[in-house]
Amino acid sequence: MPSTPSFSKALFCGEVHEELIFPYPRPDAEERRKVDDIVAAAKSFLEDVGYDPKAAEERGWVGDEVMAGLGERGLLGLYIDPKYGGQGLSQTGYCMVFERIGVVDPALAVVMGVHQSIGMKGIHMFGSDEQKERWLPDLATGKKLAAFALTEPNAGSDAYHLETRAVRQRDGSFRLDGEKRWIGNGSKDVLTVFARTDDGDHVALIVEKGMQGLEVGPGYDTMGIRANDLRQLRFNGVRVPPENLLGEVGDGFQIAMQVLNNGRMSLGTGTVGAAKWLLDLTVEHVSERHQFGQPLADFPLVEEKIAWLVTYLYGLEAMCFLTTGLVDRGVADYSLESAICKVSGTEFIWYAANRAFQLAGGRAYMRDEPYEKVLRDIRVFPIFEGANDVLRLFIALSGLEPLGKELEGLANFDLREPLRSIGVLASYVENRIRREVASSSLKMSHASLEEQADRASEGVERLRDVSERLLRKHGRNIKDEQGALKRLSHAAMDLYGQFATLARVSDVLDDGGPEVAGEESYIAQTFCNRAAVRVDRWLDQVENNDDDRMHSIARAAYRRQSYGHGV
Repeated sequence: MPSTPSFSKALFCGEVHEELIFPYPRPDAEERRKVDDIVAAAKSFLEDVGYDPKAAEERGWVGDEVMAGLGERGLLGLYIDPKYGGQGLSQTGYCMVFERIGVVDPALAVVMGVHQSIGMKGIHMFGSDEQKERWLPDLATGKKLAAFALTEPNAGSDAYHLETRAVRQRDGSFRLDGEKRWIGNGSKDVLTVFARTDDGDHVALIVEKGMQGLEVGPGYDTMGIRANDLRQLRFNGVRVPPENLLGEVGDGFQIAMQVLNNGRMSLGTGTVGAAKWLLDLTVEHVSERHQFGQPLADFPLVEEKIAWLVTYLYGLEAMCFLTTGLVDRGVADYSLESAICKVSGTEFIWYAANRAFQLAGGRAYMRDEPYEKVLRDIRVFPIFEGANDVLRLFIALSGLEPLGKELEGLANFDLREPLRSIGVLASYVENRIRREVASSSLKMSHASLEEQADRASEGVERLRDVSERLLRKHGRNIKDEQGALKRLSHAAMDLYGQFATLARVSDVLDDGGPEVAGEESYIAQTFCNRAAVRVDRWLDQVENNDDDRMHSIARAAYRRQSYGHGV
């Protein structure tokens, strides 16, 4: 029996459930055409109204007329059921739109994403029929905009310990008191607000613009994404009627986490689109720019940067759209895959932008070029919708959980009562033999990828072994071993990237054959080979590192409150 329905969580248990990722999910032709039409309509509208990202940045808002126009063209209700005025796209179709819209302006994509990916997602996923009928038609058509109010001054990544309070009143309503900050679309119409009751239960409440006691602060002055409506919110005894409660009392935290799981996917695919645009821009520049009598494109160090961009982008794209495909297939648990796409994508786009900036040289430093705005806009990506370091710990700890449960039974093995305990040991041995047999090779990947498939399978076996040793050594205290957890998470991310890439290119090879897919196969093999090396390095460093030295150096700096080592 599988240890978990999650593909990535199963990797920590030494299991590869090929049936979840093969064949690689691809959107059907009809939805692809629909996506093309939606994107074309949006770009045509933005061109007609003369949308200028820098003017929007100076204005501090993308513009009400822009959002209204996009709403009229179906861009603000992409996944919403057509009966509420939406487009009814799948998760893959939705993310395909964001991949291509983000190229126009990251700030515009963020505003649209705040509205859909997280702002109204709770109503879509957890709202009653009455709540959907009440709010979704106006939200789907852009007549109203939505926000997601979770972050607080003392509760950012630690979203569980909210200080905003929702006190139940005799009439069933809630009295809402507290503060939220850095809320995108914060001055707009429909806010999904998260709070805790006096009993400590989490609740998700719909707060509407104009409710008495709702105080909207001035917009924040930010480094990037300056056309986003980012606000501080105060709730001063706001009365929220009982019909504005999403789900039940106690559901709030799970609603918030499930919404963020979905939001992270569109952020990941958005970085895919941005990386494609940066790559095209960079290839054009290095091909045209000559130095020392030859194009920049001919220098090996330039080639290395371009090849890195192409190779990693191929693997990232495979990961992101495998994940959306898992959602569309009805896989219940995609929390790790979503987090992997968010961390991998937002880290990659930062390095990609820096390399593109470097290759553009001095011109990239000029404000009339696009590079500096991109750097400012994307810097927040590794921070919001779950800070990447926190998500690294989430990936590792969530992956270790099913393995820990398996090992708990073995920990109770009693040599004094072998007959009573022998079943536990027998089950463990049987599972281990089954894993070793299953990990010898992938049966569903293309035959030409055997070397890469074997290395990925070996990586899974190593991930299991290293994880098991860590759990045996640290037990429940594993949560404090953040250096080891970071390395496990990176190994898991690179393993997921390998399997996603193998599934993607196998589909291409099965469809067109090696002659047609030769270059794509070459790129995929290169990505997998490099990822396999990284997996080995990460797992080697779990047990062979200088973490103790780094801990001592950091503590000494804390004691001095300075560097303290002048020449």
